[in-house]
Amino acid sequence: MSDKRIIVAIDGPAGAGKSTLAKRVAHKLGFLFINTGAMYRAVALWALRLNVALSDMHRLEQLAQSARIELGLGDGRVLLNGEDVTDEIRETHVAEAASQVSAVPGVRRALLSMQRQMAERNSVVMEGRDIGSVVFPHAQVKIFLDADPIERARRRALELAQDGHDANVEDIAGELTQRDLRDRNRKEAPLVQAPDAQLVDTTGLSLEEVEEIVLRLVRARTSNGKAVAN
Repeated sequence: MSDKRIIVAIDGPAGAGKSTLAKRVAHKLGFLFINTGAMYRAVALWALRLNVALSDMHRLEQLAQSARIELGLGDGRVLLNGEDVTDEIRETHVAEAASQVSAVPGVRRALLSMQRQMAERNSVVMEGRDIGSVVFPHAQVKIFLDADPIERARRRALELAQDGHDANVEDIAGELTQRDLRDRNRKEAPLVQAPDAQLVDTTGLSLEEVEEIVLRLVRARTSNGKAVAN
């Protein structure tokens, strides 16, 4: 890793606010924002469109290897094979499918390679489930973002409502619980807090407050674009 290239890894369970926070922090720092969850959702969407069984690990791996996924710089748009799928991958059924797709070892290997390539020439803020533990275990800044389960469900319900979808907090809480169980218990790169990651509990905090906490952590580890020597 280049001394001038900084990796900020933000991990955490579904609904913790990783994407919104990571996007804002990347903008403030002038870094590339990489939403790994969107990448898994894109593969899941493609599988759903092609009626590929989510249990067909070989076919899902093939899709992940051949998918052309592009992440927009600064605008958060997601392109799948040249098509803008930003809004479609936010649908609840796609998110549910993505949780299953992300448990496939071959899919994770394919996207991990893609993620590392994206970060080869840029300082990045990358969010997901295994960034600090697997994708970039030597990241200079590691943050594990979490929140009370009900708080996470409320946030997700609000997002869906803003997008014009019906959202029941209790139903979403149940879905998030199932996703948490899958993510934490999968054999390939389970959701865990890396030993050297800073836990940030966002329960009861505003987005601005969480952003400032994270920026302070980043600044504590960086100086003039270079990682601070230990």
